Amino acid sequence: MKGSHLFLCLLSMVCCLNLMATVGNKIFHFGPCRVSMSISEIRSGFNTIKANIQARDPIRTLSILSYPHSLHKVKSSDRCCVSHQLFNFYVDKVFRHCRTEDSYVNRKISSIANSFLSLRRSLQQCQEQNKCVCGQESTEKLKQVLGNYEELNVTAAAMKSLGELDILLDWMEKESRRR
Repeated sequence: MKGSHLFLCLLSMVCCLNLMATVGNKIFHFGPCRVSMSISEIRSGFNTIKANIQARDPIRTLSILSYPHSLHKVKSSDRCCVSHQLFNFYVDKVFRHCRTEDSYVNRKISSIANSFLSLRRSLQQCQEQNKCVCGQESTEKLKQVLGNYEELNVTAAAMKSLGELDILLDWMEKESRRR
């Protein structure tokens, strides 16, 4: 009898810890792929450094993400591919080149980068199951983003892309609601 009470107690603790770890997480639908994430946590981290990052952007006439329709009107079947490629872009190009002299800002950037790394892994698993297929339209949209990025030097492009993170977060929320 004592063993069953202990087992129930341990099971309850595990369930509570699991629930606490996922509080604030929401399931996002990127075409056929579903990803659990806390966009509010990412947005909160970004909002605390947004002004600092955007102040480092000397070029206001160019946008990496919102250049004519880069993220507009993405087909449902392409959302997974576009999202996966954007997470790759941010992890491989943007976060790698975003360093400031402010350790607090760097910690926030690192936290956001870790969230993106986790999201990228989730979408990679979906892609490996052949649920995340890249069509021609998604390839063209990603070429636009990369073309805009490559017009600037690496550091300026990385800071500009990080400063536009709210554009990406808004797009992810909007697209996930569409299903």
